[in-house]
Amino acid sequence: MSGNSDPLTPRAKLAVTAGKAAAAVSRAAGRGSGSVIGGRVALKLDPDLLARLATHLDVILVSATNGKTTTTRLIAEALRAAGPVVSNALGANMPAGITSALAGGSDAKFAVIEVDEKYLAGVARDTDPKCIALLNLSRDQLDRAAETRMMAEHWREGLAGSKAVVVANADDPLVVWAASSSPNVMWVAAGQMWKDDAWSCPSCGGVMQRPGDDWFCGDCGFRRPTPTWALSGDHVLDPHGSAWPIHLQLPGRANKANAASSAAVAAVFGVPPQVALERMYQVQAVAGRYDVVQFMQRDLRLLLAKNPAGWLETFSLIDPPPTPVILSVNARGADGTDTSWLWDVDYTRLTGHPIFVLGDRKLDLAVRLEVANQSFQVCENLDQAVQLAPPGRIEVIANYTAFQDLRRRVGN
Repeated sequence: MSGNSDPLTPRAKLAVTAGKAAAAVSRAAGRGSGSVIGGRVALKLDPDLLARLATHLDVILVSATNGKTTTTRLIAEALRAAGPVVSNALGANMPAGITSALAGGSDAKFAVIEVDEKYLAGVARDTDPKCIALLNLSRDQLDRAAETRMMAEHWREGLAGSKAVVVANADDPLVVWAASSSPNVMWVAAGQMWKDDAWSCPSCGGVMQRPGDDWFCGDCGFRRPTPTWALSGDHVLDPHGSAWPIHLQLPGRANKANAASSAAVAAVFGVPPQVALERMYQVQAVAGRYDVVQFMQRDLRLLLAKNPAGWLETFSLIDPPPTPVILSVNARGADGTDTSWLWDVDYTRLTGHPIFVLGDRKLDLAVRLEVANQSFQVCENLDQAVQLAPPGRIEVIANYTAFQDLRRRVGN
């Protein structure tokens, strides 16, 4: 429900104040934005705070393995055409970070919230969302996340009977299985580049048939639903068959797919596709991703890739050989400590690029590149890699904490 009545009890107000104070201390100590510690403190004082903060907002949740942060940003920009928006724009996507974000949105009409896949069902239960966007599911953080089919089952159970409009990718069988328990689904043909997690049927375990862009299970009949929205080249097709041009400053087909899903979400709240897509053009970078920065008199483009599907998409948008490429991989808590996923990435796509390798797990990555018959140099740090790289813009691809390390080094 929307309105201006104050939903916060005195205890909740105290929790919000304490959380903001904790966040401020964290920022002053140089430990990041403070949103997570602030949210933890607030939830400790009032465990129901997230639900209380959401009561006056139209909540939109966005979850996926890849593209959550960017899509959240695109939806937020589109919905600003209809009213003030609060969002966890920096990607703190677990309950503590979400609570911190909502605590700062007392005047907002909409809350556009990125949610970690594991927490989607719980956050949906607390926030009573009007709309939930489900983009994709693929292998990621193998030491902490469930196997993808289990995650799809978790979503399916958690969203069963939800009153929300679920905007779901019709091209990802795992997403379709998860969304099918919801009574009100809007299907978007957003595509699926990475298919290696979707060859067995999530319904019965049978082998999936995948002729062209279609898919179906020959055993149980589970099949691709008919989409009402679709990405078609550089256009979004709406339910009336009208084609709306996509003009983004963000690169790659994956971001056009994110824009298509975002336009469908915006339409749920009465924002026309033309207006939504025009507003999305304002987004130049998302939490440092896609930024081109100057470092040591060189142009570096910063690209985030956290799992096999993400690396595949990223390889599709880098400049062609002989553009130099720096790869950096860590395996800290936020990345997942299991680096076996490196073996699922097709590094032969980098043939012809001069490659420079760094990060905590540079030797793991070096072994993988050696097996893929790539020529590369292992470097101690970014400075050395940039010094060794041949002329031209450098593409820098890193997983999560490695990306944050690089941003700090280049002052971004």
